[in-house]
Amino acid sequence: MDREAGPVVRLYALTKGRTQANGGASFGLIDVVVATGDRPSEHFRPGPEHRRILGVCRRPVPIVDLTSEIGLPIGVVRVLLGDLTGEGLLRVVSTQRQPVPDQSLLRMVLNGLESL
Repeated sequence: MDREAGPVVRLYALTKGRTQANGGASFGLIDVVVATGDRPSEHFRPGPEHRRILGVCRRPVPIVDLTSEIGLPIGVVRVLLGDLTGEGLLRVVSTQRQPVPDQSLLRMVLNGLESL
């Protein structure tokens, strides 16, 4: 307890020691998440950080902006997002992942550039 800062909770306590989201879910920085508006199940008790995330996610928000707004490291936010999506309280609206380019296409582009 720091009298000036108030009670201090270690980050590993927020995630219960976990370093990855439940179910192996992965969240990119530019993925957009939004709260579903559903109620939590009886066995899930959201903590204050979960509730802060749900409050911010009332509107669609990129994970990078969410992380900045709530002031927690991205690793912690990803674990908490995994909890919320696993319970159906949050969903990923948009994933901006690009397909991996085909090596033959890259070779053709390189050959074209070399011919210039």
